Amino acid sequence: MANQLLIKNGRVIDPANDLDRKCDVLIVDGAVAEVGDFNGAVEKSVERVIDAAGKLVTPGLIDIHVHFREPGDEEEETIASGSAAAVAAGFTSVVCMPNTNPAIESETDVEYVHRKGRQTRKTHVYCMGAVTKKREGVELAEMGLMAEAGARGFTDDGHGVQDPAVMLRALKYAKMFDVVVAQHCQDDSFAGSGVMNAGYCSTILGLPGIDALAEEAMLWRDIQLVKKTQVQYHAQHISTTGSVELIRQAKKGSLPVTCEVTPHHLLLTEQCCADYDTNYKVNPPLRGQKDVDALKEAIAEGLVDALASDHAPHLQSEKELEFLTAPFGIASLECALGLYIKALIEPKVLDWLGLVRLMTASPARIIGIDKGTLSRGKQGDVTIIDPDAEWKIDVNEFLSKSRNCPYHGWTVKGKVEMTIVGGEVRYEI
Repeated sequence: MANQLLIKNGRVIDPANDLDRKCDVLIVDGAVAEVGDFNGAVEKSVERVIDAAGKLVTPGLIDIHVHFREPGDEEEETIASGSAAAVAAGFTSVVCMPNTNPAIESETDVEYVHRKGRQTRKTHVYCMGAVTKKREGVELAEMGLMAEAGARGFTDDGHGVQDPAVMLRALKYAKMFDVVVAQHCQDDSFAGSGVMNAGYCSTILGLPGIDALAEEAMLWRDIQLVKKTQVQYHAQHISTTGSVELIRQAKKGSLPVTCEVTPHHLLLTEQCCADYDTNYKVNPPLRGQKDVDALKEAIAEGLVDALASDHAPHLQSEKELEFLTAPFGIASLECALGLYIKALIEPKVLDWLGLVRLMTASPARIIGIDKGTLSRGKQGDVTIIDPDAEWKIDVNEFLSKSRNCPYHGWTVKGKVEMTIVGGEVRYEI
């Protein structure tokens, strides 16, 4: 007897197939069998019927930028706790960054993350490998072996690769394995010891700033390297008006360049740092309102390829340090969908088809996984969302181990009701 699951009466949104209409989804033995309108006979023969009337039924959401801190900082997050948070947030696939302790820089490291992910039986856990050993920007890591072990790309996230010759070698090497090289665009010679956006606010607060030029100079440099190599390149968490223009020109030139944007760079500005609350300390830093507006315009224009949480959990004791010494990062995985709705759906920057595309099919394409769609035969990863449900973000209810989130108390719309991974219900309210 086949293992069957029928989701009926929902508004099915599958951007990969340009589908947005009320219909049913049948999953058989963990794979999508059919999307359409089924009669009562089918309903009687399946093991479980889920009535999704009034709900959105989408391919499982994908977050290509999370930090699960394992190995090395398991007190902040583990692959198990991060995976539990992910399915509660509707994410059926996540990509862990390699800035762990030690860094993910060998095939054994990649296999460890994947094995731990499988053991949790929650979300699909992928990872990227480090570009350079110890993420020091000097000597290339074992990129080939990591690619063979299943690394979905390479990045020294948290650090930009400072030496252009090293970055050029990394791009050439990645081309042999047909994987993406992702970059935390920050030229440290411009960033220095900055802790927030450089400008009037940082001057008034007496805090060292990170100039927008730090991001834009490295992005410009890397685009020149991509012109030479034609290697797939992904700019992580872009945050400035200038970066948007650089991406625009790269895409006009048909370069293989993609980019992502985070919730905090769409909803918060540098003025949030006025009270020295370290929950607003992120890297790249919160920018000005004109940058926020530019990012939203870029999303509306179709220049942005993925929405990524950059979920960065930290201990409360670390975030209670003074602004200069506290770590960068926001834990936002569990409220990411509600934040995107607030930033993009409510002000009509995007419609639902556009939002779901940036959270499913498009990120899947960047990291080269055969997911993000409800096409027949694809793995049965599905997220069911109540788009009208209002709820209050409460960090004390997070399944994540960390609470460093500036959105505590915010009211948002859009609640994940069920997350199905490989045809199995892994989370439901």
